[in-house]
Amino acid sequence: MHTNTTLIPTEARGSGSAQTRMAVIGVRGGWSSEVLADRVAEAAGGLRLLVELDQLRLDLPSGRAMYMGHDLSTFDGLIIKKLGFAYSADLLDRLEVLRFLAGRGVRIFSPPQAIAGLLNRLACTVTLQLAGIPMPPTTITEDLEQALAAVADYGVAILKPLYSTKARGMLVLRPEPETREALLAFQRENPVFYLQKAINVGEQDLGVVFLGGEYLTTYARTRKSGEWNTTTASGGKYVPFDPPQEVIELARQAQAPFGLDFTCVDVALTDSGPYVFEVSAFGGFRGIQEARGIDAARLYAQYALRRIRK
Repeated sequence: MHTNTTLIPTEARGSGSAQTRMAVIGVRGGWSSEVLADRVAEAAGGLRLLVELDQLRLDLPSGRAMYMGHDLSTFDGLIIKKLGFAYSADLLDRLEVLRFLAGRGVRIFSPPQAIAGLLNRLACTVTLQLAGIPMPPTTITEDLEQALAAVADYGVAILKPLYSTKARGMLVLRPEPETREALLAFQRENPVFYLQKAINVGEQDLGVVFLGGEYLTTYARTRKSGEWNTTTASGGKYVPFDPPQEVIELARQAQAPFGLDFTCVDVALTDSGPYVFEVSAFGGFRGIQEARGIDAARLYAQYALRRIRK
C-alpha cells in the first residue's frame, strides 16, 4: 500500500508534467482512490498525493488549504474519488471546503456543486424525474401510515436510506404484520421513507459509463443466486455487456443534468423497458477493469490533465 504522498522519479514523468500539480481526494487504502492517485502521478508527474479531507485544514482568511505540508489552494487540479468511507450528510460539509477551493480557481473534477446533487438519493431522484427519466415507481414520505400504504400498493417495495451505496441499509418489504415494526425501526435513524417498487430486472443490471459526458463503455453486474440485488457486496460479478443504442442514449440523458466529469449510470432492463436507478456521484473503476479490461483511472487522469493544460 502507498503512503499518501510520494514523489515519482524524474524518468517516469510525462512531458512538461512538472508544471502541473494535481492531487486526488479519496480514502487511504481504498482501491479506487489508490489507483487513481497512481494514475494522476503518472500523468502529471512529480507528486503523488492522496488527500483525506478529515485531515485537511482550510483557513478562510488566507484561503490556504493545508494537508501534509501541501497547500491545495496552489494546486492546478484535484480529482474527487471519495469524500469519506461512508455516505452521510456530513459529506456535504466536506464538499463546501472543495467548493471554496473551486471558487478560488482550483480546477476540481467533478465540480463540488455537481456532486452535491447526487450524494442524497432523493436529490438525485428528483432531478431524474424532472428530466423525464424512467424510474421504478417511488414514494417519499415521513408518515408511517403513508409508507405502509405504499408498500401495500407496490406489493414488494425496497426501502432505501437517502445516504448509502451498494444496497447498504436497504430492506425488502411486503404488506406483512412485521412491516410496521421494520418501518419504525428504520425511521429511528432515517426520518424520511424512500420506498421504491421492486421490479423484475432479471439476473443483472448495467453500469453505463461516461467520461466528460461522452460514452465510454458498459458492464453488467450479475446477481448471486438467492440474492435480491446485484451488488458485489452481495456476491454479484462484473461481466461485459453491449447495450442497444437506445439504452446508451437514455443513460446519456440521465447523467447530463448533473454535469459530472466521470460517472456511471445504473440501468435495469425490464419487460416494460429500461429503467434508471441512479447516477453515481463518483463512478467506479473496478467493474470497468474486470469486465472490459479498461483502465478508467488512467483515462480519467489524462482527461483532467488535458483540461487543466488547455
